[in-house]
Amino acid sequence: MGLGRAKLGSMCPERMRYSLFVKSLYFLLILLLVIGIFFRFVNLERKIYWTDEVLTSSRISGYTKEEVIQQLYNNSVIRVNDLQKYQFPNPDKTLTDTIQALISHPEHAPLYFFLTRFWVQLFGNSVAITRSLSAFFSLLAWPCIYWLCRELFESPLVGWMAIALMTISPFHVLYAQEARPYSLWTVTILLSSWILLRALRLNTQIIWGIYAVTVALGFYTHLYFLFVSIGHGIYVIVIERFRLNKIVKSYIFTSFIGILAFTPWIWVFIQNWSKGWQSSSWLTKSLNNGIPELIFRWGRHISRVFIDFELNYNFSFENPFPYIIAVLAIVTFAGYSIYFLCRRTIKPTWLFLLTLIVIPALGTMLPDLILGGQRSGTSRYLVPCYLGIQLAVAYLLTTQIISNVNIQRQRLWQIITLVVFSIGVISCANSFPAPEWWNKSGGQRLEIAQIVNQAEKPLIINEYTWEHVISLSYLLEPKVPIQFIDRSQGISKPPDGFSDYFLYNVSQTSREELEKTYNYKSEPVVYNSKQVRLWRIEN
Repeated sequence: MGLGRAKLGSMCPERMRYSLFVKSLYFLLILLLVIGIFFRFVNLERKIYWTDEVLTSSRISGYTKEEVIQQLYNNSVIRVNDLQKYQFPNPDKTLTDTIQALISHPEHAPLYFFLTRFWVQLFGNSVAITRSLSAFFSLLAWPCIYWLCRELFESPLVGWMAIALMTISPFHVLYAQEARPYSLWTVTILLSSWILLRALRLNTQIIWGIYAVTVALGFYTHLYFLFVSIGHGIYVIVIERFRLNKIVKSYIFTSFIGILAFTPWIWVFIQNWSKGWQSSSWLTKSLNNGIPELIFRWGRHISRVFIDFELNYNFSFENPFPYIIAVLAIVTFAGYSIYFLCRRTIKPTWLFLLTLIVIPALGTMLPDLILGGQRSGTSRYLVPCYLGIQLAVAYLLTTQIISNVNIQRQRLWQIITLVVFSIGVISCANSFPAPEWWNKSGGQRLEIAQIVNQAEKPLIINEYTWEHVISLSYLLEPKVPIQFIDRSQGISKPPDGFSDYFLYNVSQTSREELEKTYNYKSEPVVYNSKQVRLWRIEN
C-alpha cells in the first residue's frame, strides 16, 4: 500500500503539469479565436472593392452585363454616385431580375448571390454589410471543422487545433473579407464531409438524407464542388472494398438525389454555355512561363494558408528570392504532416484526407498540364486541398505537443506550434491595414484615384471594362464625373468645362483617333506591368 501511494504521489506533479498545459493551450486557442474574429470584421469597408466584388453586387442587384453596357456606354457623362445604382438592390429590380442576371453568367453557382441579396436588403446597402456575410460564413466553418475532426480523429483537442489554424490562416481571413462565395464554399465542403462520415458510421435514413442536402448545397455554392463529391465517392467505394453493399447503395442514392436537385442549374449552364465560357476563358490561357510557373504557383498556394508576406518582398516567379525559402519550408512542413498522418492513423482517416486533397488538386492540375491553362494557378479554386492540409497539420501538432514519450521533443513541437500560430497572426496583421492585397488585382486603382481626386475639375473617359470603372468609383470623390464612350457611335469630342481630362482603359485606337481628330496630346500617367492604365490628354 505504501508503495502504491508513493507511485501515485510521484505521478501527481506530472499530471498537474499536463493539466495546466492543456488549460493554457485552450486559453491560447480561445485568444486566437478572438483575434480571428477581429481580423474578419474590422476594416471591412476599407479594402478595395475590386472587380469580382463589383460583379457580385451587380448580379445581386439584378443587372446583367449587357444591360449595364447598354445603359452606360452611350457617350453620356455620369457622376460617381449614380454608378451605385448598379451595386445595390433598388425598387426597379426584383428577385426575378437577380435570377436573370445569374442565368446570364452560369459559371457561378447561385446560392451565395441569393443569400447576399437578402442579407443586403435586411441590413442595408454598404460595402461592409455586403462583405460581412462572407465573414459570418467563415465563422460557421469553425464548428464544421471541429465536428469533422471529431469524426476523423475522435479528439476534441485536434478539433480545437484545426479551428485555431483556420482562424489565423491568412488565406481564410482574406476571403472572409471578400464579397465572393469562397467562405460559404468552405462551409459546405466541411459540412458535407462531416455528414458523410457520420452517415457511414450511423447508416440511418435521416443522416443520409441530410447528406443529400449538403451535396445540393455544395453544388449550388460552387461548381468545383464536383471534385469534392468525386473524392467522397472514391472514399466510400474504397472503404467498403468495392462491394455494392447497403452503405454504398445509400451513398449512390443520396448523391443522386443531391445532384438531381442541382439539375435546374445544370440545364441553365448548358443553355448558356457560350456566356459562361466567355467569362471564364481566361482560365484556359497558359501562363507566360508555362509549367514551371504553374508549379511555382502550387507551392505559393500552400504557403498562403500559413504565411503571407509576399508583397513585402515583391515575391513572384521572376523575383523568387529570398521569400521562396519560406515557401519551400511551408511546403515541406505540409508534406511531412501528410506523411505523418498516413503513418500514424488508420486507413479510413488518412484515406479521407488524401481524397480531399488529391482529387480536387488533380481536377484542376491535370487539365492545365494536358491542355494548358491556369485553373490550378488560381489559389481560390483549391480550397478543399487547403482544408485537407490544415487538418493534417492540426493532427501532427496536437499529437506531438501532448506526447509524453520524449519531453525535449514535446517542448520542441510546442515551440513549433507557437511559431506556426505567431506566423499566422503576424501575416494577418501584415495584410490587415492594407487596402489592397494579392487577392484583389487592383490595377493601380489607389494611385489612379489619388491623381484624379487632386485635380480641380476632372473628367474620366472610359471605353470598356465598366466593372473596373465602378471599382475605381469607390475611391473617387463624388465630384468626379465619368464619360463612357461607345466606338460604334464614333469618338466625339470631350465636353468642355473640365480642368483635367483622363483616359482610363481606353484603347490605343481610340486614343490616337482623339489625338488626330481633335488635336489632343496625350501623355501616360499610371502604368502597370503590361500597359498604361491612365492617360492625361490636353488640347
